[in-house]
Amino acid sequence: MLLEREVEVQYRPLMREALQSKVTAVADSLRGQTPTCSRCSQPMKRHDTETVSWEARVGHLHASVDRYRCPRCKDESRPLLDLLGVEPGRISGSLARLLALLAVVTPYALAAQLAWLLLGVKVSDMGVWKVVQRLGESAARYSEGLSQYHADSRSEGASTREAPPAVVLSVDGSMLGMQVRKQRRRRTGAEPLPPLPAVQEGQFQEVKTGVLLLPAERVETSPGRHSVVRRFLVSCLGDADTIFARLYAQLRELGWVGSDTVVVIVGDGAEWIWNRATMFVRRCEILDFWHALEHAWSVARLLYGEQSQLADRWVHQIAEDLRAGKVQEVIARLQRMRPKTPELRAELQGLIAYYSEHAGRMHYDEYLRLGYGIGSGAVESAHKQVVHARFRQAGMRWSEAGARRLLALRLLLLNDDWALLDRLPMISIA
Repeated sequence: MLLEREVEVQYRPLMREALQSKVTAVADSLRGQTPTCSRCSQPMKRHDTETVSWEARVGHLHASVDRYRCPRCKDESRPLLDLLGVEPGRISGSLARLLALLAVVTPYALAAQLAWLLLGVKVSDMGVWKVVQRLGESAARYSEGLSQYHADSRSEGASTREAPPAVVLSVDGSMLGMQVRKQRRRRTGAEPLPPLPAVQEGQFQEVKTGVLLLPAERVETSPGRHSVVRRFLVSCLGDADTIFARLYAQLRELGWVGSDTVVVIVGDGAEWIWNRATMFVRRCEILDFWHALEHAWSVARLLYGEQSQLADRWVHQIAEDLRAGKVQEVIARLQRMRPKTPELRAELQGLIAYYSEHAGRMHYDEYLRLGYGIGSGAVESAHKQVVHARFRQAGMRWSEAGARRLLALRLLLLNDDWALLDRLPMISIA
């Protein structure tokens, strides 16, 4: 271990010198090349030259940078910095990506500690936060642009020649505590920061998450337990239209939605899900089996009492009948019941209405035969991995922009698409 650290300390300056020489060579190759204005396409004029530096994984780098200005549009350009993808005085390059990776899985303070232990780089919590904002904004804009692109009927998605016969789409929402202060907390002298105000009612925002998977890729890992070979997660801090637009874009990007593909939508009965499901012409709507049983449990507890074995048997019988596709028989049996209390009568009528409304989405025997599945466990698991594990730790409150940017980065990691970040530019955040 000591030998490894000794070699690393010895060769880090040499690595910095080698990287600096490559940066200098790139800068020299751009000398004399006049850029054109992105707005008017006219040649720009060199305004001045300055030496700028930035932080890389092996240390500080610097370069002599020419700045150009368009006489007509007054736009400015620094081709070298644009080519290298760096910003003056800030963490850039692979170090920025590694810090963002740490922040995606751990809080910013812990990410800063890990950066020193794993990378040998000292950085503040705020330094990690700034990196996440810049890269997260880039990832979020890419996701939004992808949705806008595929929303255009003239756009081209991936080839659908090998589109699957069916794809399962499961979607749900999870609440996230948001910041309630209008301004940042300020420290006075050496005093500690004032505590965050409590999250009041209404100071929550919903994160909508969707999961895409192929029924043919479900495997039985153990008797009665199935897992999926791969899945794709889509999430956003937005409304129902936004999440379905992104789900559709991801389907087209994967080439999973052809003219003959059946889109299987699994939901918990929320109207916003079924209202947007109509965007898919060939679809199969499934009411989540476990949500259907939750409504039955509400009646069973009033009928037989809490912790009653009779309640267990009553719900178990309903579950067996629903799994066998006997939803009409279940409804008829519920209608023959004679409740003795007004509370039970109201709950029973609600259950009958709920099953009657969603009867067309409760052919569970057929769904099981086709391999579609009948539960929304995939999206419930996704909520825990995408949102709960990182965004809902003790005391965490989020700004809308901060949550949106970190969410975009976390999706890249969980979808095994982190390499995409190497091709995205860092966005300067004021």
